[in-house]
Amino acid sequence: MTAPLPRLSAAQVAARLGVKAETVYAYVSRGLLRREREARGSTFDALEVEAFASGRRRTAPRTPTHPTTGMPLGIVQTDIADIEDDELLYRGRRARDLMNQPFAEVVAWLWDAERVDAPDPAIGSARAMVEALPLHAGSMDRLRAAVTGFAADDPLRYDASADTAHRIGWSLITGLPVALGGRPHADVARSLVSAWGPPTDAATIAAVNAALVLLIDHDLAVSTFAARVAASARADGYAAVSAALGAADSPLHISAATRTARLLTRVRRGQEPERALTDSLQEGNGIPGFGHPLYAGGDDRATALFPLLAALPDGEGTMDAVRRLSDVVADRAGLRPNVDLALAALASGARLPEDAASTIFVLGRVAGWIAHIAAEYAEPAMRLRPRGEYVGP
Repeated sequence: MTAPLPRLSAAQVAARLGVKAETVYAYVSRGLLRREREARGSTFDALEVEAFASGRRRTAPRTPTHPTTGMPLGIVQTDIADIEDDELLYRGRRARDLMNQPFAEVVAWLWDAERVDAPDPAIGSARAMVEALPLHAGSMDRLRAAVTGFAADDPLRYDASADTAHRIGWSLITGLPVALGGRPHADVARSLVSAWGPPTDAATIAAVNAALVLLIDHDLAVSTFAARVAASARADGYAAVSAALGAADSPLHISAATRTARLLTRVRRGQEPERALTDSLQEGNGIPGFGHPLYAGGDDRATALFPLLAALPDGEGTMDAVRRLSDVVADRAGLRPNVDLALAALASGARLPEDAASTIFVLGRVAGWIAHIAAEYAEPAMRLRPRGEYVGP
């Protein structure tokens, strides 16, 4: 007999919805949520709570009572990426139309800047920083350490100009894969995949290259805004990228890719999708790998990447797990896969480490961060410093 699924407590539901416990019970009294009474108190079905949460997100937001409260707090004009009719565009071109081109060529076009590979001494400094970390250090720890190594070896980094930002960007894009243990190669995707060991099959390299392109930029994500705020204060390119990494290493941003990979691994190892999802939901922050507020009909990046994954060494088994997960979430919560699930499937199908998804995400996004940093250097300094509105006693 199948064991009953674990359920959420009222406190967990309140935390998930961002409301007080009293509000949760108000939802129950209005018939919006169902509960079961147990000896330990009221409990709730985790997937039903997630469906309710996603429905609340789709409700039109109320007009802020004050111009400096609510979301968004401000608008930053950009000519780098846009989402129109559920399609991701880079400078007016569909991202999915670019994903078969080499990542470095797409970056050179986006930046309008000729490629300059990272110098060997800088790669050596970055690799030394990574190797000094404890063995249990995660992918984001290694990336931050490597960026620090590159910065320490670059005495010319302080010029706040687009040319310097692009030079720094090329050092990171071409040098990070090698600093993380990969072999130097003109193909950035091949160099990155080699960091996780041979062999580097063509299907894996093609999928990683496509993912890097699809992840370059995505509206004004919190990490991108962090990079622009730092650039507004005229931080050097490495420091601005480090600011972006700090914002990215969070459960609601790039770290969600690793959490999604763990969810997919549970299903691949035989756990039923509903139980795997319920276990994951008990960790908080919603269903990893599903839903995105910027798309009404599904994440364009995931839709573009999934067709490439069946050809991976373990692609068929991975995509079977993806389909079973997706069916349950669509039925119970009405959500569609996002790019985090596609990245988790890529890592699983290519037999890469679970945290490879985060590394791919960051390396692709570095291209977008640098584009925004260069753009911010052309704006008045400190324009992104907001004023506080004191509301205390």
